[in-house]
Amino acid sequence: MSLIEQTVGRTALTLPGATRVFRDHNIDFCCGGRISLREAAERIGLAPEALVDALEALPSGARDEVDWQSASNDELIDHILTRYHDVHRQQLPELVRMARRVEQVHGERDTCPNGLADLLTTIYQEMESHMQKEEQILFPMLRRGMGSQAQGPIAVMRHEHDDHGEHLEQLATLTDDITPPKGACTTWRALYTGLREFRDDLMQHIHLENNLLFERAG
Repeated sequence: MSLIEQTVGRTALTLPGATRVFRDHNIDFCCGGRISLREAAERIGLAPEALVDALEALPSGARDEVDWQSASNDELIDHILTRYHDVHRQQLPELVRMARRVEQVHGERDTCPNGLADLLTTIYQEMESHMQKEEQILFPMLRRGMGSQAQGPIAVMRHEHDDHGEHLEQLATLTDDITPPKGACTTWRALYTGLREFRDDLMQHIHLENNLLFERAG
């Protein structure tokens, strides 16, 4: 199969550095990973050949992380729990706190992301519920090799991942794509640095589940 007909999710898994190219072009490789590169390019008005050129120009070894395709389900789940579930639980309360501070101090400015703290609170609550369902129901099933019986829970998790993706779109709209305005204070800039880290982590988290862990369970 030529690269252009390969799915976005498969490319993100197999081509080192591809996720960075996808982020640069606002291509959804986590929730939208099941469409081909050709379709993904056409959706954003990019010539498919230009996307392939950008991917083929990546240096070998661009990704410095583990190749999770060769990991067992247990290893992949352990990684997801420690690298993403634990980290999101640290990230989100602090992001909510900083967002409230920025809105309280700078709420009258046109560039202030009013409503961001409430959005982050919703994200935190929904993600906590989502992660608990994975930790208590789905992941134990997958560890026991019950992938065929787990299709119902997996469908629910994929749907909730789509909801997370919509929240990231709302977050980008509120924050000018997480770009601090001129003259932003230290807290404001720190908030946006944290938001970019959270967004990148969440996209990689969903990518590993949707395109690798859940696909294995089919």
